Formats: sequence, C-alpha cells, structure tokens
Amino acid sequence: MKERFVELAAEAEKKQDERFQIWLQGEGIPFVDGEAEAAYKARVTLLKDAIQLRKTPKRIPVCPSAGFFPMEYARITMFDAMYDYRALSRAWDSYHQAFQPDAYNSPTTIVPGRVLDILDLKIYQWPGHGLSKEREYQYVEGEYMKAEDYQDLIDDPTAFFMNVYLPRVFGGLKPFSAFPLLPPINEIPLVPLMAMPFGSENMKAALDALSRAGEEALQWRAVVREIGMHIMGRGYPAFSGGFTKAPFDVIGDSLRGTKGVMLDMFRHQDELREACERLIPSMIKCAAAACGAGGHIMPFIPLHKGADGFMSQEQFRAFYWPSLRKLIIGLVNEGLVPQLFAEGSYNTRLDIISDVPKGKVVWWFDRTDMKRAKKTVGQGACVAGNVPLDLLCTGTPGEVRVYCKELIDVAGKGGGFILSSGAGIQGAKPENVKAMIDFAKEYGAHA
Repeated sequence: MKERFVELAAEAEKKQDERFQIWLQGEGIPFVDGEAEAAYKARVTLLKDAIQLRKTPKRIPVCPSAGFFPMEYARITMFDAMYDYRALSRAWDSYHQAFQPDAYNSPTTIVPGRVLDILDLKIYQWPGHGLSKEREYQYVEGEYMKAEDYQDLIDDPTAFFMNVYLPRVFGGLKPFSAFPLLPPINEIPLVPLMAMPFGSENMKAALDALSRAGEEALQWRAVVREIGMHIMGRGYPAFSGGFTKAPFDVIGDSLRGTKGVMLDMFRHQDELREACERLIPSMIKCAAAACGAGGHIMPFIPLHKGADGFMSQEQFRAFYWPSLRKLIIGLVNEGLVPQLFAEGSYNTRLDIISDVPKGKVVWWFDRTDMKRAKKTVGQGACVAGNVPLDLLCTGTPGEVRVYCKELIDVAGKGGGFILSSGAGIQGAKPENVKAMIDFAKEYGAHA
C-alpha cells in the first residue's frame, strides 16, 4: 500500500510539472511582442512560486477577483454585458489595461442572456427577466430535487440530471423527462425503444431549443476566447482555468436548496453522504476537462456552505469535508492545483482543511483571520486573500495601502501568498482598486 501511495504521488508530481510547463509556455497565445511574452512568463512564475511555497519569492503576486467591477468601470449595465458580447469585451479590456493585475480574470461568470431566454431557465432571475437591467443575476432559492429523489441521484447521476433535474429547471427542456435510459440499449430489440421518444413533437422542440442555445453559446464562447487571447497576449496569464464544486454544495446550492440540505443533515444523513460520494468523479472530470482544454492548471472551486456558522464542526467533518477532500486529492492526482475560494469565515475549520498535499493547493480566503490561516493552512498550502470588499467600497486609498501592508507582513512572510480581494470587487472605488494593486506590486517585492 505504501509503495502504491508513493507511485501515485510521483505520478501526480510529474503531471503537475507537465501542466505547469504548458501554462508557462502559453502555446497559441498571440503575444504582441517579446516583452509581453516575457511578462506573461514572469507572472506565471510568480504564481507557481507562491503555489509551491518558495521561501524567497521575487514578489508577492496580486490577483484581485474582478467580479462585475469591469462592467461598472466601463459604465455598462449587467444587461449590456449579458446580451452584447462586444460591450463585454470592451469592458474587460479596459479593466485590465487600466489596473494591470498579475492575472486575467475571464468573464465566464457573465453568462449569455439569450441562452437563458431560449432554454427558459427557472432557478435564476437576470436583467430583463425579473430584475432591472442594472442588477446582477440572482438565484431563486428552492427545492429542485426532492428528498425522495436521493436514490435516483445515487443510482445514476447522469440519468437523474437528464430525466429529472433539467426538466424541472429549464422550461424548454421539460420533454427530457422522457429521455431514454441509455445503459439498457445493448441489444437490437431495444433500439426502437431508445429512438421513440425523439419522434414526439415536444422532444423535437426541446432539441431545437437546445440547438439554438448551443449556437448562441458558441458565439459567446468565441468572443470570450478572443478576450482571453487579447489580454493574455499582452502578458497577463489567466488566474484560473476551469470550474468545479464541492459535492455538498452541488446538492445544497441548486438541488435540495439551503433549507432542504440543512434538514437532510438530520433526516437523510446516509443518503446525503452517499450522494456526495457519487458526485466526486463527475466533479473531478469537470475540472480536468476544462483545464485540459484551456492549458491551465488551477480549477476554481467556490465553497458556499462550509463556512463558520452554517453547520457545526461535527457536521463539517461528517458531511462537507470528506467528499471535498477526496475531490481535492483527485484533482491533485490529475496534476491540477485546486483553487478553493472559502467564502465567508473559515476560522473554525483551519486545522481540518490543513490536511491537503503540500504545495499543491491554493486556499483563497474571504473573511478568515489571515494570521491564523498562515500558521495553519499556510504551512502546507498557498494562501490567498483577503482585502475586504467593504474597505474597497468605502475606504480611502491610504487605508487600502495600510491594510495591504499589514496583510503582506502577516501572510506574505516567507512566500506562499497571493494578495487578492476577499470577494468580487464590484462596487469598489477605482482609486482603491488601483491602490491595492500598485501597492502590492511595490511592497510585495520586499516581503
């Protein structure tokens, strides 16, 4: 067993080295000149050194979470960004030119509104659909998976999402409730049974809607890729390259909902734990595929329901952490560096979440005490964060510089630190964003 563990660790190390090299080389990026290419590689190296806990970094990298700030800075609405991809492109380009962070934040969270229109998404409101054109999209809390559905999810996650979840959350995909169960299609008499549902007019309409949504999504993706190539071509590597979620959050966010999953920790404990386990392979594949396609190494993982106060320490150990840690290990074994965004405060979780492979994980903190985080998690993982959004929104540039100095002195000592905001910086004063980035670059060279 010990020999196999050593082999797996060696394989993971080799895969990570290969992925770092791919990220560093930036093959296919249209660099504007040699200076931009050198800047790109220097910034990737800064991030790599932080991730791998180098004790003498050249500088502390500064990578704030752009959030929806670029749209505010460009004076366009959320509606404009979701429906006019060129406006989105101009906003992102303007932000990176003006503030020059050490990494590029892709606008993939600014989803194409027409795709939502075509598929008739039910679980969100967005500008022009329940909200004013200036508002950010909002999740509509609900139980979109019933407690009695757990066994179906456990038995076959793909079939559950295809036959049950998608028809519930997309008005345009209601006919998918008749989508055939595919594993039995292994004998010739079963072929007609597989084909029959696709002959109905309702299913044809659903497939047509999906096709039109796909065409629109491809147009959006083309512009997003163009944005990325343009900004990276000027020397800014992407900060993350994929997306996945903690299994508990998959269930608690948009399947059972907050109330449902809280009750399940008492009423359906075994089903909840087993469902989390069943989702792990899909969550690993989701991140690995996205990072592989983009030539990146860090999948972004927002952690929504593991924060202090949401559940007890015993519940965190029983329900949240086991499947999340397996996800982390699975991603590390793929040569990836999980980028875990710990929203809220994780002060009571620090000792537990320190149990990760050394130099292979980034823990990005929101409101966690960074001094405690450095002494615990920071001994084995890179820590990132956590300039408060309220300071960026209401403070002065001088106050921002003071905070950043204290943060670098505490968390940046000896390396293994990326200075960032504690949340997306929408609502921030531009002068405060500039003060954060400029000061970090200057003072971070002396940490």
